[in-house]
Amino acid sequence: MKRSMREIKPIYYLYKIYKYLIFIPLLLLSTSILGVLASVLAIVAGPKIGTWMGVIWSRFNSLITPMFVKVTGKEHVDRKQSYVIVANHQSQYDIFVIYGWLPVDFRWVMKIQLRQIPFLGYACHKLGHVYIDRSNPQAAKDSINAAKERIRDGTSILFFPEGTRSSDGLLHDFKKGAFVMALDMGLPLLPLTIIGTRNVLPNNTADLFPGRVKLIIHPPIPTEGYDHDSMPELMERAWASIQRGLEEYGKKG
Repeated sequence: MKRSMREIKPIYYLYKIYKYLIFIPLLLLSTSILGVLASVLAIVAGPKIGTWMGVIWSRFNSLITPMFVKVTGKEHVDRKQSYVIVANHQSQYDIFVIYGWLPVDFRWVMKIQLRQIPFLGYACHKLGHVYIDRSNPQAAKDSINAAKERIRDGTSILFFPEGTRSSDGLLHDFKKGAFVMALDMGLPLLPLTIIGTRNVLPNNTADLFPGRVKLIIHPPIPTEGYDHDSMPELMERAWASIQRGLEEYGKKG
């Protein structure tokens, strides 16, 4: 059986030296510089302009990892349409993939703890991303309601509906928040499947290693005809769309 590059010990240990001596310093430097620039641009010219700093940040750090990203399904995106985007979540590197390669202006729904990250946390706040305090349901609800004002004119909002990163690579049950918002606002869902980030940076580790990743943009799912009673059917439809992407990759791999 052919070994992966990660399993070849000399290459693996050489990469660890590179990671600590070159990658991590560049990651910290790019995060601080681009975080400040994004904040300034968001204040001066508005969040949509500042968002470009996030694209540069993601692509730069993917390049120096290196992580190579292939995107399919761009034809399913209408840039004038707002969506509630739902994606599977396997690694912190999902953030680089979506921010760097998804051709949609969007805002994240992210944990309140990320607000404390120097430079990045403040930049995300100024760019209009949504921090959720999951320990306080009322505060979380208020944050989502406030975010609705920003989701219009082609600006979308992104959820990881599993609620946390998958520890086993499988797609787990979805929470309702994204689907409640989609129904309340009458917006279509845009499902994404992310494949391979778990091999680049496994969940709950710092065991980074180069790799190839795929982002699949599925056809949008209209929410017309659904209501809160039939929401489980809508959730199942979105889950099945993302799961098909994972299964197709498994057949090819």
